[in-house]
Amino acid sequence: MEVVDVVHMALNVAAPAFTLFSLVFLLPPFLFFKLFLSLFRNSLLAENVAGKVVLITGASSGIGEEVAYEYARRGAYLVVGARRKDRLTQVAEKARELGSPDVLPVSADVSDVDHCKRLVDQTIQRFGRLDHLVNNAGVISVCMFEESTDLRDLRPVLDINFWGSVYMTRFAIPHLRESKGKIIAVASTAAWLPTPRMSIYNASKAALMSLYETLRVEFGSDVGITIVTPGFVESEMTQGKFLCKDGKMEVNPELRDAVVSAMPVGRVESCAKAIVKAGCGGERYLTEPAWYGASYYWKVLWPEVVEWCFRVVTSAPHTPAAETLTKKMLDLTGARTIFHPHSIQSPRPNKAD
Repeated sequence: MEVVDVVHMALNVAAPAFTLFSLVFLLPPFLFFKLFLSLFRNSLLAENVAGKVVLITGASSGIGEEVAYEYARRGAYLVVGARRKDRLTQVAEKARELGSPDVLPVSADVSDVDHCKRLVDQTIQRFGRLDHLVNNAGVISVCMFEESTDLRDLRPVLDINFWGSVYMTRFAIPHLRESKGKIIAVASTAAWLPTPRMSIYNASKAALMSLYETLRVEFGSDVGITIVTPGFVESEMTQGKFLCKDGKMEVNPELRDAVVSAMPVGRVESCAKAIVKAGCGGERYLTEPAWYGASYYWKVLWPEVVEWCFRVVTSAPHTPAAETLTKKMLDLTGARTIFHPHSIQSPRPNKAD
């Protein structure tokens, strides 16, 4: 037996023992310290963004739009980016009414590296600085993995959700270092929950979390990073707008019911307020609605139970979306009007951002 094998055998015993000791004796005081630090930051050290410059992607609807309004109320200069220029113009007008001194709408597709560079360049040309970057642009695909006949049709999910944030971050970093700025990365609880019909989307969000956790180490104290993991929050997705198996954007309320099921959908205004507050307070992570955070521990402690529940409730083998147990529960109980009160109308048919 080689020395390295002996070392691994020793670590196989020592690592679990140290972990158990830490959970029992070190975790409680550490959590108390984190709570105290969070309260201190949000009450006394929260950043005042009045007069600062914030760039938000995916700002034409949903979380991105509401985040823009929340920053506007705090007096920040805004650059709002998305593909739908008409919607951006409306968002910019409302943001000015809410208190933003100036808003620059820029039509851009974050899956295109040149568009991302242009977004950052126009921000610097207009305002001369960049203080916060909110990487929010995203698209969701919904289909069973084997239903897709050409997986290349689902590449936009990674191109937008992951590479779009990579491009934006790379071009923004020199300016954020100069301003000691912040990045707010909007990932998802899908990063750890194995929700059926969302495999590619889940993977894109897991990659996003890993990216920013690594960049947090690389950037050190030069740039703050807040990783946001929303659960189901009001958006075009909760209204049934998805990238389907053939790569086309469709509105499908039945598929929405199969995926969202009986999970209560959070208000987008509350989510946006929490996001901006967390970013200004220098929080490392934010899950909104907060109770979704417990699902991370369920997944870590009881992965078999979590997987079984998802399999039985939302994706019995070969079961069409319209016949899943979750869809039937919503239809029979009328829970849809309670849990999805603002998500049952038809979304705009435009291209998603």
